[in-house]
Amino acid sequence: MNKKEIVALLGKEHQRLVNWLNNQPEENWEKGPEGKWTTGQQVLHIVNSLQALNKALRVPKFILKFKFGKSNREVRDFDTVVQRYQDRLRENQEAAFQFNQKLKTPSIQERKKLITTLIREYTKLQKHTKKWKDRHLDTCILPHPLMGKMPIRELIMWSAHHVNHHTNVLIDAY
Repeated sequence: MNKKEIVALLGKEHQRLVNWLNNQPEENWEKGPEGKWTTGQQVLHIVNSLQALNKALRVPKFILKFKFGKSNREVRDFDTVVQRYQDRLRENQEAAFQFNQKLKTPSIQERKKLITTLIREYTKLQKHTKKWKDRHLDTCILPHPLMGKMPIRELIMWSAHHVNHHTNVLIDAY
């Protein structure tokens, strides 16, 4: 997937979530299906993920390469990244469950600010993606908590899928 396609997919998937959130009653913010995150927790999780990736993308590339190394393989396509993520989620349900227990529950008063932060962070990710050279997107790697080290292009593609995954969870729950 080229940068232009990735940037468009990031915008489409994040805007889909924002549109859905803006059409939900505010009282749904603090509710969630039994044993699952609330709407607010879902959004907070996505924001935290975006902030971590944006922070890493501001680090000089030579430091990323020194700290994490360089990719030693071809970049996987979007569908392969998605499939690997789904497989890893199935294989590591207990670890995912433990991770999920630690997330705070944002209050209804934090709703507007958190949605604004979501928009700001995905817009930043789009800008970072446009600025990075293709060779750096493909050779610089970052660790993902579930997937291990991934080329940055794959991690950004995964981010588009990640928000889609959580949007679908919310749509199915409501």
